[in-house]
Amino acid sequence: MSLRGGGPIEELAIPSGTTVEEHDVVVDGDVLVGGQSTVELGVRGRNVAIGERVSVGDDIEAEGDCRLDTWCSVDGNVLVGEDAYLGERVTVTGRLMVSGDLDIGDDVTIEEGFEANGWIVIRNPVPTIVFYFIVLSQLLRVGETDAADELAEALADGDDVRDPLLIPRSAEIADDAWRVSTPATVGDDCRLHGNLRAASIRVGERNEVFGSLRAREDITVGAETVIHGDVTTRGGTVTVEAGARVLGDVSAGDLVVYDGAEIQGTLRARGEMKLVQRTGPETEADEVEEGGGAEAGGSDGVDSEEPDGVGDDDANPGDGTENETTESAREDDAPETDGESEAEGTAAVTADAGAATEAVESENDS
Repeated sequence: MSLRGGGPIEELAIPSGTTVEEHDVVVDGDVLVGGQSTVELGVRGRNVAIGERVSVGDDIEAEGDCRLDTWCSVDGNVLVGEDAYLGERVTVTGRLMVSGDLDIGDDVTIEEGFEANGWIVIRNPVPTIVFYFIVLSQLLRVGETDAADELAEALADGDDVRDPLLIPRSAEIADDAWRVSTPATVGDDCRLHGNLRAASIRVGERNEVFGSLRAREDITVGAETVIHGDVTTRGGTVTVEAGARVLGDVSAGDLVVYDGAEIQGTLRARGEMKLVQRTGPETEADEVEEGGGAEAGGSDGVDSEEPDGVGDDDANPGDGTENETTESAREDDAPETDGESEAEGTAAVTADAGAATEAVESENDS
């Protein structure tokens, strides 16, 4: 799977149920790695396709087929349940064991030898993805749609379609950090080790991440997800959904925290800070907005205040329901900071959105 140019993989996509065990990334579906990437962990999946000039730091175990493109290096063993395809100048420091056929290119180095139960063909194999694409395009061109559907079902092995692990081009995957220059998406029920660095990050539900999240754009932490680290974005919005736990600090441009979320560190927001509380199953969530430049401590039950110059918020008229009104309060002992505008003052905000938001009495009634 030669991935020259921008590459077809546009994001880091970690499917649901992915776990990091010891030094291996374990997934139920396929694994696709873009070219010129560095994966210091081992890889275990159904079908494994590695792009050109990719370095894998541990064993590769594939239940189905395994494809290693040109100039790949594997520091360990390669175990393949079905067929294997090795491009030119591939290096495997361990042993290659293939249950099916082996299609191998020129100048391939396998230091501890190889074993294949099927046919062994020494040549420069056509990339698997390219071969399938050529066959499908020819079938569709001559109007054999039924044959194309049968080929697609055969490629899926007759099983249910499972989302693959997608690693974009030039990514760095290690036990301490996952670094990509594209957006990153994490599914549900995952267990990951390492800090996650991406353009934007969306983490699903019931995950546990032993590391921090950092992005240039938006970050979303799903319900019942635990982040063992900080959550930081330069100018985007950080959203912490109900039941999520962040065992560190949160820093963002805008911050949205839902009722039931828990943040043990400090909250910092350059723009708006919203604490969203659901008052009932049939009542829309009440949003309590704080002024720009808000900072909150991590202790429970801290009263909500706003910096000087921020006016009172009015209740929404005409909806027939009573909404809480957040009023501004002057903080007499707040330290002065040079070069900051009124919207960049410091205010204490409730860090535990699971507790009831207390209304703050205004001292600036006009």
